[in-house]
Amino acid sequence: MEWRVPLADLDYSNEEIQAVTDVLRSKWLTMGEITQKFESEFAKMCGAKHAIAVSNATQALHLACLALGIGPGDEVIVPSLSFVATSNAVLYCSAKVKFVDIIDPKELTIDPNAIARSINKNTKAIIIMHYAGFPCRMDDILAVAEEHHLPVIEDAAHAAGSFLDGKGLGTFGEIGCYSFFSNKNLSVGEGGMVVCERDDIAEKIRLMRSHGMTSLTYDRHQGHAFSYDVVVTGYNYRIDEIRSALGLEQLKKLSKNNQKRREITENYWAAFRGYPIGIPFSHLKQDIFSYHIFPILLPSEVNRQEFMIGCRDAGIQTSIHYRPIHTFTNYQTEYGQTWLPITDYAASREVTLPLFPTMTPDQQAYVIDNVIRLVTGK
Repeated sequence: MEWRVPLADLDYSNEEIQAVTDVLRSKWLTMGEITQKFESEFAKMCGAKHAIAVSNATQALHLACLALGIGPGDEVIVPSLSFVATSNAVLYCSAKVKFVDIIDPKELTIDPNAIARSINKNTKAIIIMHYAGFPCRMDDILAVAEEHHLPVIEDAAHAAGSFLDGKGLGTFGEIGCYSFFSNKNLSVGEGGMVVCERDDIAEKIRLMRSHGMTSLTYDRHQGHAFSYDVVVTGYNYRIDEIRSALGLEQLKKLSKNNQKRREITENYWAAFRGYPIGIPFSHLKQDIFSYHIFPILLPSEVNRQEFMIGCRDAGIQTSIHYRPIHTFTNYQTEYGQTWLPITDYAASREVTLPLFPTMTPDQQAYVIDNVIRLVTGK
């Protein structure tokens, strides 16, 4: 349907069209020079030593788990309030997940104390997720990880361009994983990036990204190699030049568009104060964040489905971020007895409102008026 205010929208212009046209005219479409430049520029942006582009963030998470040796018999601590890819990547390695709770409904990120309580002899790693681009409590999480000698994987799918005290989210742990899906702040349709500091991890990920081959098609095209060996079991997780070209253009706009998202977010916060509407993260000291989505928590007397139907009828697209992973059918057999009271409560009240950098003041005012009307009945 045609939305008066969509949930998300792209900031695409002639620059993206020209970038794709240039790739097509070059007649080199597979991973090559443009991808290498995208990786280099992204690494500079977030402050990482290595950046490895892949086809999507799910693959980034899978490669991160593989590079850390996660496998059968291992257990990985993950938040349940996340997209299912966060935990699926662990299952791909034939390992198990241990779901833990969030801090509170005002801060929808994983609880460091819950992490500490969940560590056992089988724990191999910790995966955290920077919900909406707001930081997890990294000092506390890293302290727990260091005490137990566990690596941290950052699911930074929401956090391209987010920083905490000048350090890029995704660069605090052993490995960071970003998403460039269509609704993300840096959008190429399908795409992702893995970042890390360690040379050995970067080498493993680069090998596994492309079938475990010691040279790429582009290397042979450039005359730098004539054959290749396969040294590990790898995958076809490569990105292509078209999406990397889009990524380079989107990267140029990222800081400016994240600032626009911040302004829209702060307008929402100001408008909803004084109403019975929960506004997560508004209490945090504001840093340079990505403000990827705008979540609210409805009061208990408001039926969420009726609220979302009311928004739909007004032409406003809404969503839910997220149904807890442990409640999905595929997870019920093994994880159905998981008890995460704060996650379950927050997830049952959460609604995501429209937020995108090209959102107009009139569009936002229309959303605000309708949300207040539907919540208060006035």
